[in-house]
Amino acid sequence: MKQEELIQELHAAAAQIGITIRYERGDFEGGYCILRDQKLLLINRRLMPTRKASVLATALYGIGLDNVYLKPAVREFVEDEAARNMRITQ
Repeated sequence: MKQEELIQELHAAAAQIGITIRYERGDFEGGYCILRDQKLLLINRRLMPTRKASVLATALYGIGLDNVYLKPAVREFVEDEAARNMRITQ
């Protein structure tokens, strides 16, 4: 699956659980936050598509996607990215 397709699938998953995704510039990679009762996933717009997909997947995994249908390839990517990021932080 191409990175752009993967990002679109992750956008759809975020929409299913009521999370808005915004691309902004700044000195950050991205993550989940709540701003004035609005659930947001902020992503640095200057990131390469592979890194954007990774940040999206990791944040969505942290929020929880148990009740969201994902294509098997997308779910595998989300779980792999979450596991990879957990190894890096430990």
